[in-house]
Amino acid sequence: MSTGQEESIINRSKTRAPKQDSDLTNHSTPPLFSFDNSFAHECEGLYVPWQPASVSAPQMVRFNRALAITLGLNADRLDGPLGADLFSGNQIPEGAEPLAQAYAGHQFGGFSPQLGDGRALLLGELIDCDGERRDLALKGSGRTPFSRGGDGKAPLGPVLREYLIGEAMHALGIPTTRALAVVTTGEPVYRDGATLPGAVLTRIAASHIRIGTFQYFAARGELTHVRQLARHVMARHYPMLQNQADGYLLLLRAMSERQAALIARWMGVGFIHGVMNTDNMTLSGETIDYGPCAFMDAYDPSTVFSSIDAQGRYRYANQPVIAHWNIARFAEALLPLLHTDAETARFLATEVVDAFPGQYQRHWLALMRRKLGLCTTESDDLALVEDFLATLEGQQVDFTLAFRYLAQAVLGNEAPLRSLWREPTAIAAWLTRWQARIARDSVAPSEHAALQNQVNPAYIPRNHQVEMALAAAVEQGDLNPFERLLAVLLRPFEEQPGADAYALPATPAQAAGYCTFCGT
Repeated sequence: MSTGQEESIINRSKTRAPKQDSDLTNHSTPPLFSFDNSFAHECEGLYVPWQPASVSAPQMVRFNRALAITLGLNADRLDGPLGADLFSGNQIPEGAEPLAQAYAGHQFGGFSPQLGDGRALLLGELIDCDGERRDLALKGSGRTPFSRGGDGKAPLGPVLREYLIGEAMHALGIPTTRALAVVTTGEPVYRDGATLPGAVLTRIAASHIRIGTFQYFAARGELTHVRQLARHVMARHYPMLQNQADGYLLLLRAMSERQAALIARWMGVGFIHGVMNTDNMTLSGETIDYGPCAFMDAYDPSTVFSSIDAQGRYRYANQPVIAHWNIARFAEALLPLLHTDAETARFLATEVVDAFPGQYQRHWLALMRRKLGLCTTESDDLALVEDFLATLEGQQVDFTLAFRYLAQAVLGNEAPLRSLWREPTAIAAWLTRWQARIARDSVAPSEHAALQNQVNPAYIPRNHQVEMALAAAVEQGDLNPFERLLAVLLRPFEEQPGADAYALPATPAQAAGYCTFCGT
């Protein structure tokens, strides 16, 4: 598709009339939503107004009441048929301005000049109870002008996966988009020869603006739109940068810092995103799009789970490298804003981009110190961390349990930790070094253990547990395994009676050939 044709999608597309329901426009009761839609009002030309498709039999499957309350929503009114109508797209609430955002992106290193919301719509923005602005968007709500031949729909399994993993990441303290609702549509979705139940996810995000959003307009030479978008992002996510002479350069630096912190958090829990394209990296610094994602059991830096990542581009160990690469693509999109002289702009951008590895290392090492229970800093701490990881890799030790059991070891019970090694003596020399290092902190062992248990989860979304829960929901209509798993994952740092199975890694048979897919 030529650039002119791409532009015409935004310029020519017209929104369909909003579908309203009497219950939504009845002003005798308080409005369900108080929308304040800054993107729709400030970023004209960066999206296409559009309406979700109607579905035949929407039914609420999972409503996130806790999240609804933090958003200031009436959970009692929304958790039922009315919410099913709203969150399926059958009814548009008063004040919503549905739109499909335009964006491009580097996918596995190759640039796609037009991607955009092919199966998602931003309904509007809410101000939550903390005064923070949040997007409310539908995913799986039908075709848009950016669908590129897709059906715009989503199967239930991947929608439930996004709900589950997003909530788990939030409970782990990792910035993430979250799910407000899962609604089945009563209509089938066809994927790879299979007929699956269709569903719509309602996603909450600080925003859905991506590096690829900037790339879309930068690639077309639309500097006005790039500047418009940058100003919107600064006002929304980096207000301290507004009205500064070098604000665009500071935006690049601040966004780089947020991504460095985010990737360090991923690495700290063994999370593998699986598809770190530039259209999946947000300007807010949140994790977005839980398609071929998974969590590592045995520590192996080369771990890949994604079915579409044959070369291992997005493997566990490469995530900081790819984030660095993506930041460079963001810098390229901003170049005309950084300085009127092209050479000077490149110099300024390169300085920021080259600082990313140091930013990441700082965040990662600070986190790893906490995971080891270290309360002070010493110059040899990096070597201590790296040597621990090396022995994990050499013995195929479970990443999560190894760190969790360190808290017991610091209290004098080394048996659970040593049991993870096929050759328990392989950890002996390192333990001696670590114990000597711990002693130099002059902090009570109980304080070390408490610090560790605050950052080393007992429970992560173990891949085999996730798959069993999703299979039960999709194939048998049984949500009980999903609900049990979710309840455990919402309290990842607490030892929970009766939850031992959720802490254990997959058996070799369960782990063999495990693969994840894009899904939605």
